Amino acid sequence: MNEIKFNLESGFFHPEEKKVIESEELNASLFRYRTGVCGIRFVNGRGSIELLPYQGQQIWRAKFDGRELGMKTAFNEPVNTTDFLKTFGSFMLHCGALRVGAPSPGDNHPLHGELPNAPYQNAWINIGNDKNGSYISLCGSYEYKEFFGPQYSANPVVKLRADSSEIEISMKIRNTGNKPMELMYVCHINFKPVIESRLEYSAEYSPKVVRSRSSIPSHIKPGPGYMELVNALQSDPTLHHNITNELKADPELCFYIDYSADDDGKCYTLQVHPDGNSDFVCHLKKQLPRATRWISITPDHEAMAIVEPGTCETEGYHTEKEKGNIKILAPGEEFMCDIRAGKLDAPETSRVLEKIKTLFNR
Repeated sequence: MNEIKFNLESGFFHPEEKKVIESEELNASLFRYRTGVCGIRFVNGRGSIELLPYQGQQIWRAKFDGRELGMKTAFNEPVNTTDFLKTFGSFMLHCGALRVGAPSPGDNHPLHGELPNAPYQNAWINIGNDKNGSYISLCGSYEYKEFFGPQYSANPVVKLRADSSEIEISMKIRNTGNKPMELMYVCHINFKPVIESRLEYSAEYSPKVVRSRSSIPSHIKPGPGYMELVNALQSDPTLHHNITNELKADPELCFYIDYSADDDGKCYTLQVHPDGNSDFVCHLKKQLPRATRWISITPDHEAMAIVEPGTCETEGYHTEKEKGNIKILAPGEEFMCDIRAGKLDAPETSRVLEKIKTLFNR
């Protein structure tokens, strides 16, 4: 494998976008949003992604074949804050690593933990070739230390290949302290819901396997008829599979799903569009055994995390601990996960659908 590393510094980023890596297949440019947040744009022959090297290493935007994949949001640009709800508009963000989800009774942690908008101390770009072809990637390191508390390092990678509409996402979290550390991690990937699309995924479509959340987080204010819809989904989760104007996901719908993996250990989730193309996520069940689905369609935003793969679900620390969903890292132990997300064309979508049908004889 041949790879070149380009170290970044905050002083490299200015309001005027500047190209810093250019090749026939892949380009990278640096810029600064009007809000002051540093941004990177990777471009290939299919589209582009925007990344936040020093704020959670989020993928803020993803656009392929002329279509914006990410959620519709009130935030046109990222805001320089660690408050989750005051800058929530990204295509992908890492959640955790000590706590995940909305705080349950007795919890005092922030929504989805400290990782989503973590201030990364170091960031760099790699460009190179491997057995799968040429690529460009954003990498970073975030060191978390708490006196009398946990210590860890987080090292994510976002990789874009030449002429591809798939994004490769990975995260490595290492317990750098001398005591065991509780770990909660979820990858939050937010697509825009497409009317007349449908959801297909590698799980049994039953109330036991696809469970509609009945608890209401403190930041959610449901309106009339909301609990009636939740109750109906608890009896028949397939009611949310067709994305139509009648799907009342205001303020949000949430599901916990027990995925099945194929012979390679992979789990698949698709939002299949009317034209046969799809949005997709592929994750490894051994790495990320729990899964959440989140849909929120309101007058101000439209978002659908078709799957949030994780080590836990998203009901907060105490509730997840009661479920047995807290992973323990020994001193020096590492957690790693690998995810692919993005856009599939119609033939690629058909191939993944066949894999799902084979698993369940659909």
